Amino acid sequence: MDSADLNVLRSVLEWRRAGQRVVLFSVVQTWGTAPRAPGAMLALREDGVVIGSVSGGCVEDDLIARLHDGRIASDGPPVQLITYGVTREEAARFGLPCGGTLRLTEERVGDPAWVAELLARCEAHEIVARELNIATGEVLLTPASPADSLQFDGQTLRAIYGPRWRLLLI
Repeated sequence: MDSADLNVLRSVLEWRRAGQRVVLFSVVQTWGTAPRAPGAMLALREDGVVIGSVSGGCVEDDLIARLHDGRIASDGPPVQLITYGVTREEAARFGLPCGGTLRLTEERVGDPAWVAELLARCEAHEIVARELNIATGEVLLTPASPADSLQFDGQTLRAIYGPRWRLLLI
């Protein structure tokens, strides 16, 4: 896991333990050219503080605007899907290069116990799969292997965290 992702999760845990409402955004799919790969995360606190990144900046600005104008509700479904760049005009408006499209989960973080467990397991050098049920918001943590990768079928997001090989020198 990138240290940036660890910092996002650490901030989510700290903010929730302090009683702040937090929304976690994760890139689940991209089409065409996209600034961040699937698995990239951004956490948005109820006062507009942001950590992480899901794009080159314009999508982040829109997520903050969604918070301020009430499009991110504190009630309703625990997880929603958001798509950016569906039309050529929208891709240009949000700064998505080459007409790319980006799909995100918008997940209200309730009980942060899964975050604490995920961080502890990563710090213990375990590879962990986090399965997010889109309909219910339920999170399940299971062991994973270095060969596993992010999967999204529209119903479940399965993201892999923990140490994996990134560079092979011969």
